[in-house]
Amino acid sequence: MSGFLLTRIELASSSSCSDPLVPPPWERQSLPPGSCWAPQRFSKAVLVIIDALHFEFARFDPAKASPLPYENKLGVLHQLATSQPRHARLYRFRADPPTATMQRIKGLTTGSLPTFIDVGSNFASYAIQEDNLLAQLVQNGRRVVFMGDDTWEGLFPKKFFRSYFFPSFNVKDLHTVDDGILQHLYPTVDSGEWDVLIAHFLGVDHCGHKHGPDHPEMAKKLTQMNEMLRSLVDHLGNDTLLLVAGDHGMTETGDHGGDSEKEVNAALFVYSRTPLFGSGPPEEPETIPQVNLVPTVALLLGVPIPYSNIGEVMAELFAGDGDAVSAALQQLSVYHINAKQVDRFLQSYSLVAQDLPAEQLQHLQELFSSAVEEHTQLLTQMQGTMVPPELEPRLGNLISHFQHYLREARAVCTQSWARFHPLRMVGGCILIASSCLLCYMASELAASSQSFCRSCLLYPLFWGPVGAALLWLVHVFTQEGLDLLLMSSWAAVASQLGFFWHWCGQHLKRARLTGSQPPLASGGLRQRLRAWLGLAFPMGILFFRCGAMFSDSFVVAEARVAPFLLASLVMLLVGKLHWDGRLTVPEGPKQQLLGFSSYRREIWYLLCLVAMLLVCVRLSSFFHQCREEIPQCRPSVFLSPLASLRNTRAKNLFYLLCVALLAGLVYAVQSWLRHYGNLNSSDPLVLFVRWGFPLVVLCIACYWAVASSADDSLGKLQELVQVAVVVFPRVVYGLASVGLLVLVCNPMTVFAKDTRESAGSIVTPYLGVPGSEVDFLHVIPQIYKRMQESQKSQLERGSCKATVAAYGLGSVYSAALVIALTLLGFLLMLLHSERLSFAFLLLFVEAFVLLHIHTCARGLAGDAELFSVPWYAVISWLLAASQFFYSTGHQPIFPAIHWNAAFVGFHLDHSTNLLPAVLVGANTFASHILFAVGCPLLLLWPFVCEMSNSQKKKPKKESREELQEVEERMMEMRLRESPEEFSTALLRLGLKYLFVLGAQLLACVCAAMILRRHLMVWKVFAPKFLFESLGFVVSSICLLLGISLVMRVDCAVSTWFSQLRLR
Repeated sequence: MSGFLLTRIELASSSSCSDPLVPPPWERQSLPPGSCWAPQRFSKAVLVIIDALHFEFARFDPAKASPLPYENKLGVLHQLATSQPRHARLYRFRADPPTATMQRIKGLTTGSLPTFIDVGSNFASYAIQEDNLLAQLVQNGRRVVFMGDDTWEGLFPKKFFRSYFFPSFNVKDLHTVDDGILQHLYPTVDSGEWDVLIAHFLGVDHCGHKHGPDHPEMAKKLTQMNEMLRSLVDHLGNDTLLLVAGDHGMTETGDHGGDSEKEVNAALFVYSRTPLFGSGPPEEPETIPQVNLVPTVALLLGVPIPYSNIGEVMAELFAGDGDAVSAALQQLSVYHINAKQVDRFLQSYSLVAQDLPAEQLQHLQELFSSAVEEHTQLLTQMQGTMVPPELEPRLGNLISHFQHYLREARAVCTQSWARFHPLRMVGGCILIASSCLLCYMASELAASSQSFCRSCLLYPLFWGPVGAALLWLVHVFTQEGLDLLLMSSWAAVASQLGFFWHWCGQHLKRARLTGSQPPLASGGLRQRLRAWLGLAFPMGILFFRCGAMFSDSFVVAEARVAPFLLASLVMLLVGKLHWDGRLTVPEGPKQQLLGFSSYRREIWYLLCLVAMLLVCVRLSSFFHQCREEIPQCRPSVFLSPLASLRNTRAKNLFYLLCVALLAGLVYAVQSWLRHYGNLNSSDPLVLFVRWGFPLVVLCIACYWAVASSADDSLGKLQELVQVAVVVFPRVVYGLASVGLLVLVCNPMTVFAKDTRESAGSIVTPYLGVPGSEVDFLHVIPQIYKRMQESQKSQLERGSCKATVAAYGLGSVYSAALVIALTLLGFLLMLLHSERLSFAFLLLFVEAFVLLHIHTCARGLAGDAELFSVPWYAVISWLLAASQFFYSTGHQPIFPAIHWNAAFVGFHLDHSTNLLPAVLVGANTFASHILFAVGCPLLLLWPFVCEMSNSQKKKPKKESREELQEVEERMMEMRLRESPEEFSTALLRLGLKYLFVLGAQLLACVCAAMILRRHLMVWKVFAPKFLFESLGFVVSSICLLLGISLVMRVDCAVSTWFSQLRLR
């Protein structure tokens, strides 16, 4: 990532009044007081930033009889522009992506282009060190007053003469920032104790996030802004410039952050009581880049242009009251200053970086020299301040030359400011590829030889710290700065080299020992070949998915492709079972005579499961978010909260359905646990499942009820509702945390009924070292078998008196995971809009179906490796995780992030950035979390279903052989018979999961590296790379937590057996 997403170099230089950039007309005369580089036109300026002010919000069309809620609301702008055409003008204000607020503030103050990686800084706004407009104003003695969005406080610390900051990150709060500004705006303007006043309103942006632009609340908020501007104009003096700007636009859903036309199309309105323009406005508003505001405001206020500016001055604002010739001369002078400043920056930047191509720099230098030389010649041919008639046509051409140079310079910087480090990118790809290979090899080694695998895995743990220590010693002796990234990368490389070196040495040694036997004589060759053929179709699906990451069309349409690949994989599995003859019973003489084969009964159960899966896949497509690249797409109505519905009856109906789904989920989980005997005890965890789950559902239902109510329809209850909106989610957080804590402390859901006689021992002592681990492992299977023998003796004697009965022991591992997944599901549903609970219900149903398909397929295939999870199960599990990433309303683009999740249960702004980042991350990667934590179920589920499968054929008579069959129904306790194989199976499953995750990440990394100059790199490949990387981290952590929970249950089972032994 450090090789791909590098920020551009920020120069530490800053402009000053003494810089030799003054053009010839003014370098021979002294400038007026308070002026620098150019005569000052205004002594004061008011910059009103209306966050997310889309151009369509500011445009006024009198012909529209029934405008939309966001149209024709800012009538004061139209009134000023039509009544005073030389005093006011409306522009299309084009933002540079990424269209996040902090990056736009940087562009509006530095005149430069923030790079792609800066979008991640919205959670933590770091101070701008680069030369900027505010620094120039303060440096030249201007008093800057700010009020509004507290993002400015982090970007410009200690730069304001007076400031009024208000919390900005709560997108559900429409009024706190705006009302706070209005409280101080007019008194501050009237006081006169300021030179530049900046007011950053957030209500329009937050209304878009909460309701979308097409909502009555947007009309109210824009009307409020209109009245604010009308009053503000009345308070302005003749020496004041008013600028009303939007930092970015918004999509149809109210989001922003990307580079779609709706997101970059903002508005700029310029007004002054004194004439600004030499002529009236054009028929269609002019489009100007946002960076053009910086040099324009700087020269209008008489301060130097910031050093790193690449914007073009808005020369029409410098025309003045004179004739066309004098206006052109004024514009040429400011263009000359602007061009000299940009040329100086390009020359300085090219000395410290190699981003800008040399041939393009040479071309720009030629354009600059030609324009400056022609301007100098024109001035020398002038007679005083008069321009000969034959030279007047050259003025327009010369202005075009300066414009051409400035626009070419900006285009070159825009195309080139993506500094890549090819060596780091290649190194990162090799590191990820070797990690994937290590995961694959280690998973196969664990199956062949546990001791050999354990020794191979110990070597990376040793060589990693050794490699890091050696690098640290090198840095100590060379006295160079220690790069933490380089150190960690070197440690990873050393650990992997240690693994592969040890593996190669051991493999060659074993090959020499078995070298006398010819390869073809090995009886395992055919089995190995069949195993490779069995790997072909799941790995083919995986590699197809990875290879398609190199296509921007695939990434854009992945929401439809991932479910298709999942359905294809399952259908291929059924086809393979049929091809292998696993779906038919062996042909007897009667079937051979009739010429047909009969199918097994289990095939119909499998086909029903596949049909259910296809239905879930189809239904999940109704919850997708849209991308700007698919114009015909319409976002799902289920993504918007219930509060956005205007139809009360529909709102109530959806609310009741959502609550019913929550209650149905609790009922299903409790029924499953009750069916397997895990709700019979009175342990704290069982009591929490019985009573805590319904209480959690009740709190979520209450939160949805108060959150879906209209803000203006509650009257006196509004304050109580504001408290409830915070309290109910926090109660859910607390109950879920208590449930998870109880689960970790005491995960046993087993009820033991012991009516044994006191005489006699239930185990045969192990004649070994006292207290040894071998003694303990020897005891556990005997205890479980003794419990089975008690049931067997009860059956033989027909007695009603049982010796030992343990309810829920056969599903104790799965029960803990199911409880954990249910609690996590409650938390994640709370962070999403109400109607997405339908999608989460589909998620749980589809996961349940996939587990049963996996179990049924293994039973039909007659797989003898009970402790091994096939590759098709792991790949299908991860495909389902990708499918529901999209089916919970997400896309790998920044505008699709659900920022409002950061304030579920928090009314005011957060004191730290960690908590909102966790909440938004949990919302975004909800499917990754659930499927990663539930991954061990792929190993456990076939053992859980052993009882139900074996009970399908009930014996009519209780013969000795049938009683022996009853004895073998051990379910998950079969894992306890071979503890080492159980641990190895968990390790292999985790390694397989990491391999598939790593393969997908490797494909995204390679695509971003190879296609880094692709037209769609920043729009498609770079966001996909970032989201896939974060998803890999989240999935890896949650996978470790899921496996750790299983191991915790295993320790609790061991303790339970030891206590039973002592009774």
